[in-house]
Amino acid sequence: MERWTVIIILADFKLPPQRLNGDETKAVWFDFMGTCLDWHSSIVGALPPAFPESDRSKFALEWRQAYFDYNAERIKQGRPVEDFDLTQLRVLDLFVEEQPEIKHLFSAEAKERLVAAWHHQRAWNDVQEAVEKLKRDRNWEVFVHANGSTRLQLDLVKSAGLRFDMLFSSELLGHYKPAPEAYEKTMKLLNYGPEECVMVAAHASDLRGAKAVGMKTVYVYRWADDIREDQEAVEKENDAYLSDMSNLDTVIAGL
Repeated sequence: MERWTVIIILADFKLPPQRLNGDETKAVWFDFMGTCLDWHSSIVGALPPAFPESDRSKFALEWRQAYFDYNAERIKQGRPVEDFDLTQLRVLDLFVEEQPEIKHLFSAEAKERLVAAWHHQRAWNDVQEAVEKLKRDRNWEVFVHANGSTRLQLDLVKSAGLRFDMLFSSELLGHYKPAPEAYEKTMKLLNYGPEECVMVAAHASDLRGAKAVGMKTVYVYRWADDIREDQEAVEKENDAYLSDMSNLDTVIAGL
């Protein structure tokens, strides 16, 4: 009886992802809070009952900006990613301390309720259908890419009733946006090149970071965010500038 020796050679190769519908774009990244979610209503509603009604919106907007400023300083100093709730509590403590006229309204319990409110937000009215159209009609993958914690993002997709293919948090990635490493790591994990990716955000800084690594960018204006940005300049910086997400899929397809 003849004996045969069979040698199997395993080659280490990887097939490139197939193009979807002939489009160059394959995946869309979304910033979450502000861009997709109405954080403002949640925070205004969670303020202490005795807090003056006329000052609630102003407080929420300024606290939000204080958070951005705090994080920007952390990034500048090269400090590691910090738990979102801890950061918000630190910023709230500092922010309230600077306002002695309202400091007495913020007990430890009141502060805890405010920080917890970030975990429960409604989606803006135009978001759910926009995301579903990207998935259903364009067959693109959609991701959340946002500073914050994974637990925060899990809570928010539940409270907002949104569906994404993956949630990328700064906690998970180990980098804050707009650091280039934050975008590059997500693309590497998903095996995409920047020319195949679009970043959608209501924050100009997020999009500047995305554009710096070669991603296409779509700015969606939300009145409660980017309160210090020159919107005319922001419009010129990005591949598209929208007042809402009602025709987001068509705009991205045309980039």
